[in-house]
Amino acid sequence: MSVRLTLMAPRLAPEAIERVEQLLDARHATIAERRWLAKADQPHWQSEHGECLRLDLDAGVSSSEESAALRDKALPLAAELGVDLIVEEPNPWRGRRKLVCFDMDSTLIQAEVIDELAREHGVYDEVAAVTASAMRGDIDFKESFRRRMATLAGLSEARLEAIAEQLPLMPGVERLLTILRQRGYHTAIISGGFTFFARYLQEKLGFDEIHANELVIHEGRVTGEVQEPILDAARKAQILTGIAQREEFDMGQTVAVGDGANDLRMLAAAGMGVAFHAKPLVREQARQAISTLGLDALLYLLDE
Repeated sequence: MSVRLTLMAPRLAPEAIERVEQLLDARHATIAERRWLAKADQPHWQSEHGECLRLDLDAGVSSSEESAALRDKALPLAAELGVDLIVEEPNPWRGRRKLVCFDMDSTLIQAEVIDELAREHGVYDEVAAVTASAMRGDIDFKESFRRRMATLAGLSEARLEAIAEQLPLMPGVERLLTILRQRGYHTAIISGGFTFFARYLQEKLGFDEIHANELVIHEGRVTGEVQEPILDAARKAQILTGIAQREEFDMGQTVAVGDGANDLRMLAAAGMGVAFHAKPLVREQARQAISTLGLDALLYLLDE
């Protein structure tokens, strides 16, 4: 099994492909097979699916160190060209994944739920200040979560339902989940957000299971309290591992998708960890990243 490069973008210009081939030549890597998974001149091509070219290598990149070095060169080139360039090491589970776990906010939906709740409740500035403090490292995730939750005390449950119905789905998510179900994948939401909204997505999209933080509601209103344990970065990775063990999947058969620093441990634990439209730090640390297409571009990486 060979190292694999996957190129994807709304359109792949010949010049971009040539630059990638030059990178491979410079590393003495030979292309054994090239295959267009999606191309504008193919029958039934749809523009929202973008274009995708797969390159399998048979020489020049044979070790983990060489693969990592190639990836380090590929990242800045991809940014320069405006494409996704994904390097995959040889893996016996390639094309045989079984479990796909997703972050929720800014991954499955185009929003951060706690920000939407704060806007609805008129406390957005307070929540943003706590978030900024956490990002500076002044407080940890759990403490920031508790403080943000406290500002939401009194929010009506009826408003939660209205917000859930208005959450914008990430492009490609409905197609992706439909195909994953058809192919027999086990799917899960593992989110630092709230079960109230994860359950809404489960019913709408058909996830097998959800794991998130529980909103404490009493007499139809959010109390502002936090139900332990808080689902943080470490807990996300533990849940992914636990699902794999329970379902008797090899960890190499697992896939995790997320966008934030809070997802990095989960991405690292999975057999394939994909940063989706993520911040630069997350893209750099994740092994794979999709930044130019919708969430259904994940299907290009799951094919054999």
